[in-house]
Order: sequence, then C-alpha cells, then structure tokens
Amino acid sequence: MFYFFKLAAIGIVTVPAALATTLFGLFDPYGKRVYGISRFWSWAILRIVGASLKVHGLNHLSPKQPYIFMVNHQSNIDIPVLLHGLPAFQLRWIAKKELLWVPFFGWAMWAAKHIAVDRSDRSDALAVLAKAGRQIDQGISIVVFPEGTRSSDGRLLPFKRGGFLLAVKTKMPIVPVTINGSGRILAKGDWRIRRGEIEVAVGEPISMENYRPGTIRQLAAEVHGRVAQQLWSTSQTAEAQGKRGESAVAARASIENRTL
Repeated sequence: MFYFFKLAAIGIVTVPAALATTLFGLFDPYGKRVYGISRFWSWAILRIVGASLKVHGLNHLSPKQPYIFMVNHQSNIDIPVLLHGLPAFQLRWIAKKELLWVPFFGWAMWAAKHIAVDRSDRSDALAVLAKAGRQIDQGISIVVFPEGTRSSDGRLLPFKRGGFLLAVKTKMPIVPVTINGSGRILAKGDWRIRRGEIEVAVGEPISMENYRPGTIRQLAAEVHGRVAQQLWSTSQTAEAQGKRGESAVAARASIENRTL
C-alpha cells in the first residue's frame, strides 16, 4: 500500500507541473523560462521517493560552458536525479519520439523543447543534429543516454553512436557521468519505489579537438571506459544497501529506546 501512496503523490506533483510547462512552454522558444518548473518537479520527486543524492566532480565543470553529458541509464528516476544534481546547467534530453505520446510527461517534454528522435527513420538524425545545435548555441547542455535503454541489472550496455556524432559535429565537450544506485530505487520493469542513496560521479570533460566522424568508435570506447570506471560493482551495491539497512535498524532501535 505504501508504494501506491508514493505513486499517487508523484502523480499529484507531475500533472500540474506538466500542465504548467505545456502552457507556458508555448511562449518559450528554447524552454529556458519553464526550466524552473522542471527543477522544482525533480526536487519534489526525489523527496517523495526518499532518495538522498550525492554528487561528485562538479568542480570539473564551468557553469558558463554548455556540454554534452553522456550518462548511464538504470532507472526512470535518472531524469530527476540529473535535473537536481546538475543545478548550474539548463539540460535538454535526446529521447525516443514515442515518449511524446505519454500523457502529461510527453506534452511537457515537447513544450520544454527536449529533442525527440525517430529511431526508425535514419534521415531524422540530421534534423536532430540541427535542433541540438540550436539549443547548444543558446548555452543549453544536451543529455544523452548512449545505451539507448535502461540497464536491467546495472551493467553498462554498449553505446550507440548518435550522441557522439553530435559532439563531433558541434565540437562540444563530452562529460561522462555515472549514476549509481538509481536502479535499486526504481528498477526497470518494476513499479515499486524504494528509498535509498544515489551517487552521481561527474567526470572531466573530453575535448573534441582530436576527434572527427571517422573516429567515433574510439571516442565511444573512451567515454564508455570512463563511465564504467565509476560504476559500482555488484559487491559495492550490496555493501551500500547493507549500510542503509543497518542505518534503518539503528534508527528504529533508537526510536524504540526513546519510547520505553
């Protein structure tokens, strides 16, 4: 029953936020003014879920520089995690076009000027590059989940090339970002939302000066290696979960002792 309450609370926050974004986004050509609604939504979602967030490596970045963030993908909670964890940046996602049809969420995504790509149409890639380029020209950073889907077991999947082509064409630095712990909170294919800790490791930017379209494979391998380097192992995940369990037991014992 507790999970249903969380889902209901998420709906109560998401629906008005999405409607406000959709309405005001009609008059916001780059989605900059409505971005604050997304930030509030992400904060509220993390509070409802009970997720604590630790972010490392922000000192590597300049708030005045737009980037292309390449991020591993474990959970639907990754989106509010990034919105809340990278507060100095305006973020837009490259996501599959089917998400635009999701009620409320998809409408807000369209109004906030996120970038939808039709994976079944290869010619759509040129339009995506153009849209992303216009956003970058406005100082907006792009988020790419290069795996193309959520990992079901936390392991890093192979990277698709589209986001790397964008980086090479626009000459924007790539920032490898590793999210740990989000899959435990909301796993792929599961609707049960659990409390827990999420860690975001922000890597050093990778300059595109030495890369071109013919070296995308090497670039993808470099970014894949950096993201994988910060990824928790199975034993680390189990240890983190065990520590959270011990903390919960200690908290309950403290409450019981005060009650006696």
